[in-house]
Amino acid sequence: DGEVHINELKNGGVEMFWNPTSEVRRQRLKRHIVLFEEQTDFESERLWQHVTSAINKGDQHKATQEKFVLEEEQRNAARERRENGTEWKPLLFQHDATTNEWRYKYEDLRPWDPLNDIAQFEKNGILQTMERHLSSRMSNHKTTCINNQITRHKRAAKDCRRRKTSDQPSNHSQNTESSCSTPESVQDLSDDDGKYLGFESLCAQCGKEMNHLKEIHSAVLSLQRAQQDIHR
Repeated sequence: DGEVHINELKNGGVEMFWNPTSEVRRQRLKRHIVLFEEQTDFESERLWQHVTSAINKGDQHKATQEKFVLEEEQRNAARERRENGTEWKPLLFQHDATTNEWRYKYEDLRPWDPLNDIAQFEKNGILQTMERHLSSRMSNHKTTCINNQITRHKRAAKDCRRRKTSDQPSNHSQNTESSCSTPESVQDLSDDDGKYLGFESLCAQCGKEMNHLKEIHSAVLSLQRAQQDIHR
């Protein structure tokens, strides 16, 4: 967040290398950390607090000593586990025998979805993504609309058959076609099938959310194109 200078040793000159503006500072990602008093003994900020303090004071010798103390404690703990036959079971990492590497258990490698993902945060060592769920919410609402229209269509068809039975003569015209008809299978309808059965269009809320998603998608594509231009 501060200025960075280049010191020219040959001529003693000083050149400004980086000077973040207030706009740059406003755009930086917010840092969310667990309060120090709520951290366990093995969380990084608490575990390395003495090393960090020495570095901030510019005492490299003290920082090296504190680092050595930490590493020696870890070696002793590992030695005791070997002697006692105790297996170390990491909470957040698992060993990949194929690559012989330790991998984070809860890693999320899917691409960031700007339409649905809001923020990523850590809770109890587990990284999680806060999502909008706009798509699923709209899909659920759309399904509800379709189901309501299917129910109304079924009710209308049932009433039509009842009228047909009551109005039909008893001795003839058993094969006369009624002006009402019912699809063979209403239960297997998809969202698009409703259009072919004469269902009314989706409700205003569905259309509004669909248009909103289209606007967001268009804005994201515009930003992506701008980023590509900047990289070029």
